[in-house]
Amino acid sequence: MASSDDELVFLPLGGLGEIGMNAALYGFGPELSRQWILVDCGMGFGGEEHLPGIDLVYPDLRFIEEERHNLLGIFITHAHEDHIGALVEMWPRLRAPVYVTRFAAGLLETRRLSEPGAPKIELKEIVPGQRLQTGPFNIEYVPVAHSIPESNALAIRTPLGLVVHTGDWKLDPTPYLGSLTSETTFRALGDEGVLALVCDSTNVVREGESPSEADVAKNLATLIKDAPHRVAITTFASNVARIRSVAEAARECGREVVVVGRAMDRVLDVATECGYLDGLPEFRKPDTFGYLPRDKVVALLTGSQGEPRAALARIAQDEHPDIALSAGDRVIFSSRAIPGNEKDIGSIINSLIEQGIEIITDRNELVHVSGHPRRGELAQMYQWTKPKIAIPAHGEALHLAEHAKFARKQGVDEVVQARNGTLVRLAPGRPEIIDRLPAGRLYKDGNIVIGAGERALPERRKLAFAGIVTVAIAIDDKGDLAGDPIVDAMGLPEKNRQGENMLDLIADVVGDVLDGLPKARRRDPEAVETAVHRGVRSAVNEAWGKKPACHVLVVEV
Repeated sequence: MASSDDELVFLPLGGLGEIGMNAALYGFGPELSRQWILVDCGMGFGGEEHLPGIDLVYPDLRFIEEERHNLLGIFITHAHEDHIGALVEMWPRLRAPVYVTRFAAGLLETRRLSEPGAPKIELKEIVPGQRLQTGPFNIEYVPVAHSIPESNALAIRTPLGLVVHTGDWKLDPTPYLGSLTSETTFRALGDEGVLALVCDSTNVVREGESPSEADVAKNLATLIKDAPHRVAITTFASNVARIRSVAEAARECGREVVVVGRAMDRVLDVATECGYLDGLPEFRKPDTFGYLPRDKVVALLTGSQGEPRAALARIAQDEHPDIALSAGDRVIFSSRAIPGNEKDIGSIINSLIEQGIEIITDRNELVHVSGHPRRGELAQMYQWTKPKIAIPAHGEALHLAEHAKFARKQGVDEVVQARNGTLVRLAPGRPEIIDRLPAGRLYKDGNIVIGAGERALPERRKLAFAGIVTVAIAIDDKGDLAGDPIVDAMGLPEKNRQGENMLDLIADVVGDVLDGLPKARRRDPEAVETAVHRGVRSAVNEAWGKKPACHVLVVEV
């Protein structure tokens, strides 16, 4: 039973304002002594121009780090990286038990073993459909269809009401492998009474319903059968249903499947252990590719998002040690570009086309379907669950705004447009945003995690724009130069518009600045540094139109 001081609150820390980096807190209890559960702990991907050197992005969990003594557990909906990818890095800060399905546990353990020094995470294995009680939360794992095995929504029951957190889902009557999103189950939740539906927004801008995974499998089988030479298929490594459909299609037309890429190998190991690949012929290693006849091979490749170190990018540049394609071979992109990756994917496609290789994508064939619901599927979910409150989740600002309008059209009176860091009171009373708490991003920089406010990123952006000039000056105790200044530059043009050497120009400016300083000021290293810094930046700006970073080192001898 709830006391008069108890509240049920929702606090997203990632995934509401971007696609990826999912992390959502639910809290129950009085304001100053709430207990919490964390749903998912995912990462996003760097690679943007404003994040030079950054590959991975994590949610800033500082709020729950400070409250970790009240964190009852971390509940993972499914094993995609944008839902589990931050766990290895962030778990030592939280130290709460992590509830996962067998498949997700296998992928987490495989990743941990591949990263030296990664912590041993306290994993508690659950099965889809299981219910468990922790503190005031009764949590039921509700199987849903998605593009990775063992995906689940969460039915979170509390003394103040039932919240359905959908995670990633779609409706697919023939998912090829994995669970159905059961109408009966979600109708039963609706009949029980759903206080709030926190729902996937990824495809809310698309009308109708998504095609079935079985339809993709059928078309892939035709494309493989009709190919005159080699077939290479790149897809998300985690899409086990797609991998199985490719393997079955290859078997039917007498082709061997060669698996290429470490991410693919890791997923296949776990999927095989869980029984999802039972009955298939053994997959072949990359070093067998060159020995197989051109019309008897299908290569399954990583790199569908244009990743420069993945198998497909290396093949496109003819840099892979085992795999090479020839004119007339067929490459199928059985995937869709994640926003931001279009340029890298396009570069690979263009390179392959230049080599005479046939390219097939979802633009001209049914070779991929999304794992997220379109508007027709969302309408059915609202009809089944009949929530009092709708909170759009898992999307950028456009998706969340469109979902909010859509939810109102479904007859939901209370729609809360939350963002990362907004504390939403779901009950008692009318839902509303009652506070804004710390949220943001952390960046994996090499093997270090840095905050968004650190100097490294703006300094790198500046270096990328205008380069750097370094000047070293030795001055004795009388204020005289102890040798010629040393000047170096990186990222600057070699010559200005008049054809003058840029380094010579900078060296002349340094000399003029030093000659213009009285000896008394030259004995002050800080004064020398300031004067040279200003003079160099001004002179380069006049010659080039840009002001580089400038480091001046003054040594007293």
